[in-house]
Order: sequence, then structure tokens, then C-alpha cells
Amino acid sequence: MATTKVAVSLETRTLREVDRLVREGRFPSRSRAIQTALVEMTARRKHQRLIHELAKLDPKEEQELAEEFFAGEAPWPEY
Repeated sequence: MATTKVAVSLETRTLREVDRLVREGRFPSRSRAIQTALVEMTARRKHQRLIHELAKLDPKEEQELAEEFFAGEAPWPEY
């Protein structure tokens, strides 16, 4: 994966925590620790958006649409 170098400013307390994680061997470097944190944060945000969108669905309507699509096959079980 291609990477690009950027400069960031962190609170001293946060940097100390990152350094502790590196010393403990949980990450090979500050860069990797911060990169991992950002990857996890963006994945979590995508997951939350998906959950939010799925919550908008009406299970009864979705079941009706599925049954219409699979007409002639066994009906879907009750939720």
C-alpha cells in the first residue's frame, strides 16, 4: 500500500500513550500506531453508518419484497 508522510500535532499525553504502546511492542512505530488507530476509526464510522441505514429498513416490507422475488419457493420463516 502506498503511503504519504504527513505531520500531525498531538497532545503530550496522547503522544506518551502512543510511545508506551510502541515500547510495549504493540506497534513497531509511532506511525504504525497512529495509522492503525485511523484505519480502525474510519472502519467503525463506516460500520455505524451501515447500522444507521439498516435501521431505516422495514423488516415486514423487506420480507414481502423477498417473498415476491422468490415467489413459488417456500415462504420465509417469521422473524
